[in-house]
Amino acid sequence: MLYSTENSILQEIILDNLNERNIQLFIKRDDLIDPFVSGNKWRKLKFNVEQTLSQKKEGVLTFGGAFSNHLVATAAACKQAGIKSVGIVRGDELTSDSNETLRKCVEFGMDLEFVSRSKYDLRYDRIYKEELNIQFPNYYQVPEGGANFYGMMGCQEILSEIPIDYDSIFVAQGTTTTSCGLLLGMKEESSLRVVPVLKNYDSISEMRQLLNYSIFDEELTDDLVKKVVVHSESHFGGYAKYTKELLTFIQDFYAKTQVPLDPIYTGKVMITIFEEIEKGNLDNQKIVFIHTGGIQGAKAIQEKEGIKLYV
Repeated sequence: MLYSTENSILQEIILDNLNERNIQLFIKRDDLIDPFVSGNKWRKLKFNVEQTLSQKKEGVLTFGGAFSNHLVATAAACKQAGIKSVGIVRGDELTSDSNETLRKCVEFGMDLEFVSRSKYDLRYDRIYKEELNIQFPNYYQVPEGGANFYGMMGCQEILSEIPIDYDSIFVAQGTTTTSCGLLLGMKEESSLRVVPVLKNYDSISEMRQLLNYSIFDEELTDDLVKKVVVHSESHFGGYAKYTKELLTFIQDFYAKTQVPLDPIYTGKVMITIFEEIEKGNLDNQKIVFIHTGGIQGAKAIQEKEGIKLYV
């Protein structure tokens, strides 16, 4: 059911090396919300879909690459809400049958508009967005990845569903929308530990930009970002890059916990947590890892590498 988070449990992970260091590790299982609108995708779309409905728009128009989980999530969410969806897809050489991701978008009723990479680079340009408004006059535009104020507000709700005290929150970082939302909802004495999946990504500057744009208070932004710890060297080479070490870790973690992780986002966060544990940096802490979904995106990697990360 749309907007239900009842499947997103808070799961405690029990392992010997955690007990030895007096560490409690919990996973907020947002990956279980919905098979296609899972994790932070669901959170970032919730209020954007509500805005579409309240403004009596025909549907949502958004942006993504050929393998975009965001496009699939938007298509699925719009279908559940009874509205239309349009995806502006990077790559005019593609078709709706180019891969499983795009086929799934069409299956959920999304109309795909394929554009050149140079045209796609204009997705934040005011004139281009006005052109899209003319072409799709009654559609509510949502940025790539749901990275706007409403996406951030949806992610803020995550912490209201965590009924325990915590010292650190760990989360993967792409557009900073999820991490900014979490930051707004965090307890004063806690820290937010972010793991950017992009190489040479300036997390703090990107977070400042979204927070300043959304809350218009630079002094509050300054106070908020003091809580952020950036693990900037955990990208494993950059976006969509991974190593044999990371894949093996994901396999082992699933074998021990039955929790699936993906090599693009969540696997990089969890391996960072255990590296920090080994360094003694998290002793005596209560930690919450926000599982932001994306598991369906790991299927292509499993096929490419000829391995099974999980059953």
